[in-house]
Parts: sequence; structure tokens; C-alpha cells
Amino acid sequence: MRLRYDHGTVRIEGSQETLDEVAFPFVLDGESVGALQYGALRDSLRAAGVEFDDEVLDPVSGPRLSCSLSLRPYQSEALRRWRSDERGVVVLPTGAGKTYVGMAAIDTVGGPTLVVVPTLDLVDQWRDELARFEVPVGEFSGRTKDLSSITVATYDSAYTHATTLGNRFEFVLFDEVHHLAAESYRRIAERMAAPARMGLTATYERDDGAHERLVHLLGGKVYEIGTDDLTGEYLSTYTVERITVELTSEEREAYDEHAAVFRNYVAFSNVSLDGPDGYRNLVVRSGNDPRAWRAIRAKETSRKIAFNAESKLDELASLLRECRENDDRIIVFTRYNDLVHVVADRFLIPSITYKTPTDERRSTLSGFKAGRYDAIVSSQVLDEGVDVPDANVGIILSGTGSEREYRQRLGRILRPSEKPARLYELVSADTGETRTADRRRA
Repeated sequence: MRLRYDHGTVRIEGSQETLDEVAFPFVLDGESVGALQYGALRDSLRAAGVEFDDEVLDPVSGPRLSCSLSLRPYQSEALRRWRSDERGVVVLPTGAGKTYVGMAAIDTVGGPTLVVVPTLDLVDQWRDELARFEVPVGEFSGRTKDLSSITVATYDSAYTHATTLGNRFEFVLFDEVHHLAAESYRRIAERMAAPARMGLTATYERDDGAHERLVHLLGGKVYEIGTDDLTGEYLSTYTVERITVELTSEEREAYDEHAAVFRNYVAFSNVSLDGPDGYRNLVVRSGNDPRAWRAIRAKETSRKIAFNAESKLDELASLLRECRENDDRIIVFTRYNDLVHVVADRFLIPSITYKTPTDERRSTLSGFKAGRYDAIVSSQVLDEGVDVPDANVGIILSGTGSEREYRQRLGRILRPSEKPARLYELVSADTGETRTADRRRA
């Protein structure tokens, strides 16, 4: 009997009678299985005493990682639980050292490893961390296609070349693994034959429920610890304060007018906004329903009025004065880029958006780290995938109702410091933003 890799599947060549006598933990239909099942297939054949030629993996050659990291107790426990099956997802808060758990796992497996990350910033961060141990690190992204025994790839490139990469690694590690649950990205895990699999994230659950797919792709959660379990010893203690501001009379009139357009459409068009797909379905409907399109435009306009309320900027001015008197380090978060630029211009704060060139972004973060700047303002680009220097104050001017976004923003200010962390939420009174803030903290 022979096993070989074939474009995202594993071909089984041999006696069907022999296969019929083997107990597999999956349904064997025909003479091939998805590459995802390779590890279970191999282990089942071995357990049944079946002799076979295993030609599935063609691992990239090169030196192995040896890092001998000193892990914190919770990191060691996370690694121990993962090692029992070498499959599963580790959930640690932002700032709790997920990368160290991942590197320790690479050391433990001892074989060629592919690390998959969502952004080029994370490609650079993983390469920098791994390079400290004097091991060549390849990159497989839109910038370059350089394979090494340890290679860091973006989700986009790993998806596009999944069948090419599928049998070249013994271990695949997915950072920010909640991305893997997306309809397209899950094919990376399906076409990879790597028996050892790990996911890392601070936010396992997705609003659309797609995280349930990770159980099949990687093995589900094997370890999770919350922010509050680590505060004091490993993460900074923190407080959260909501500050409610009033709209001006002009803002209130405009807000109520646009909000009524949306409410009236929903009330008289038999549209349900229940469930995670409710609003998405309305957006789809707007493609051929002009009234739905006008309702969505009105909803977006009312939301921006609440998010960009002039009173928020006045309150922000007060908070910045107070924080600067206390020598705090501040990150201001917004949802939209236009408010980023307003804040940057009014308060002379360096800004970072998705349009900020890489060199400028690095210079800004370097200046923040060195103390040349005491504050930065950003849209959602700093929520994930960027190594942000230590800060102890976060100010949310606007955001979504996503729990993931909220946890990421809170995590940005929790690295241990001499000062307790403070997170402020500025919310416009009597608007939909109040419900949004309630939802993200529920």
C-alpha cells in the first residue's frame, strides 16, 4: 500500500479489502481523502498494523528551531495541552505572549513549519522574533516566495498556493486563527497535509459563528485564559469608563431625521434585522431596491453624526490634557479615517490608517515607543496584527459592536507598567451608538 499527495488530497493505492478492515475516525469514501485527514489516516493504518509506503510529505529541508524559551506557567500549560494531540487552538489575551507559545511549539515539533498570518506587518514581526535564534526564516507573501524550513506566509498567499505548499511542512501554525474560519481561507487547512496544527488568537469566537469550523480544521480550543485571570501579575490592572456626551441641536436634528428614514423603511418593508446576517441581507437587497439603498445611506449618515459628535472632540481635549499632566501614553481609536485626520490635525497627534505607508507607520510607532510622541490616533488598523508599543490609556471615539475589536483595543493598553491602564469610551447619548457600546461589552 502507498500514500501520496495529489493536489490537496492524499491518494491511497493498495488493497481495498485491507482498508475495509481498518477503523478510521472519518468516512473513507473511495481511494483518496482530503489532505486534512492525512495524520488520522496514517495513525489508523499504523494502529492496524498495515504496512505502507508513506510518500505524502516532501518537507522543506533546512535547520530546525532551537529556542529553549522560559515560558510563564499559563504558557507552559497551554503548550502541554496542545502537545497531547499536537492539534488545537490556544486562546490568550492580547499582550499575553501568544507568539512565545507558538515558537515553543515549533521547537517541540522539530520539523519544517509554516506560520500563516493575516498581514505583512505580522510577517515581519514573526520573522524578527524567529531570527533572534539564528535560524533562516523564509517568507511566502506577495513580496517574495522564499521557502525555508521555517516559513512565514500570509493567508492570501497560502490560500492561492495551498496545493503547492500542502505537503512541504510537518507543522502549520495559524496566527490570528479566527481568519481561518472564513469561507476561502479554510481551504488552506483542508489542503495542508501537515499532521501538527496549531491556532493562536485572542478572540476565538466570530459573530457569524464560523469559528465552529475550526474544530474540524484544527481540533478546536485546547486552552483559553481570560484577561482578568492575568491582570496584576502578567497584565496591567485596568478600569473602563464610559463618558456620555450630548449632540448639539443641529447634530440632533440631523441625526433624528436620518435615523427616522431607516426606521420607517424597516417598519414598513417587512425586513428582519435579527441575527448576524440581518443587516447584510438588507445591503444585498439595496442592490435592486432604491428605498433600501436610501435607508442604508441614512443609517450610515446618522451613525457618522453620532461617531463624529463635536462634544466628543471637546471631551477628548480634556482627557488629553489630564493624561499629559500624568505623563500617560495614549492611543485614540476611531472607526473611520475621516475622524482620524480631524483628531490628528486638531490635536497635532501622529495618525495611522490603512493608507499610511509602511515606512511612515514604522517611524510613527518607533517615535511613540521612544517617547517622542505621547499619543497616536488610528482607525481599525491597530486593532490587530501590529505590534504597538506600550500604552496605558486607550480612548475609543468610535467603533463597532464587535467583541473582538473591543478586546483587541483593551489589550493594547494592558502590557505591565507602573500605572493602571484606563480605557475610556466616548458615546453620544440617545443614539444607536449606545446600543453598539452595550453590545461590544456584553
